[in-house]
Amino acid sequence: MTVKSIPVKSAPKSLMWEGDELVSAVGGGRRWGRDGVEHTASFTWSFPFDAGTASASGHYSAVYQERGTKAVLVGDERTVRELNRSYYHAPDYDYPLALGALGDGREVVVHCPDEYNVLQIEDAATGERLTAGGREPEDVFHSRLSLSPDGRYLLSVGWVWQPFGMALVYDTALALSDPGTLDGEGLLPVSAVMTAEVTAGCWLDADRLVLATGAEEWDEEETAGLPPRHVGVWSVSDGRWLHRSPVADADPGVLLLPRGDQVISFPGHPRLLDPVTGRVVAEWPEVAVPVKPTCFGYRRVPTPVAALHPDGSRLAVATAESIALITLP
Repeated sequence: MTVKSIPVKSAPKSLMWEGDELVSAVGGGRRWGRDGVEHTASFTWSFPFDAGTASASGHYSAVYQERGTKAVLVGDERTVRELNRSYYHAPDYDYPLALGALGDGREVVVHCPDEYNVLQIEDAATGERLTAGGREPEDVFHSRLSLSPDGRYLLSVGWVWQPFGMALVYDTALALSDPGTLDGEGLLPVSAVMTAEVTAGCWLDADRLVLATGAEEWDEEETAGLPPRHVGVWSVSDGRWLHRSPVADADPGVLLLPRGDQVISFPGHPRLLDPVTGRVVAEWPEVAVPVKPTCFGYRRVPTPVAALHPDGSRLAVATAESIALITLP
């Protein structure tokens, strides 16, 4: 396991892999080749975006203000259109935005363009709203959105008033015919997760979901949910926990990256976890990143900037002075 340090002129605020090159969309296309040499950005944004995301296909990316209301969708190195979200408490929680493809191959944008608690699915190329219709949303602040690899399910790791972090899962195929199914509890029963505060989640595959909890407890008498400082693997098709295990020493933070049957968390530095046992397989404490326990809070802590190579062999992590390129075991 080796860590290579790639020098940077300034810390990148987003990273994605294009082949064996690293690219920062927020940086206007700054890129680093296999030799570690930084190549100048092709342009600069005239707005202070500070975060970015990309679709798994790489056809679309987006830059946004993590605690603001503005975003831009980019496709094939051109601006597709501007995106917006509600101003309501926008400075207090992370921008809800996911890019990906549905089961029929359509690339989509999932976000909350009108109200903080109303999820919408839009065609990325045309902007057509695929979930237009009457809605009766619950009082949930959606955040940290992600689509399952096959596009069938949508995960939202957000929060409700206390404030308290929670997770919701929705069926996107069902939402296209009945948009109201994006409101309410969805496919993940509240009783299954409300033992402790959910801080992070990701998809292992098209059915299995990993959720992680912090130290805050909701109901100490509840036994069906995920306890504090635990990681759990949930099966959407079975509607049950496959595994629930404690994670030692540290809260997981808000970012989980799936790597086969493992996940990478960022409790102040990268950790490779086995979500079945909760065991730390490897960690790199010398690669320091911001400690961010939840996706909400009056004090903005930037989400760690990291990108896992599609083949799972390398992890790139932005630090204050460099990009750490970690060869994973």
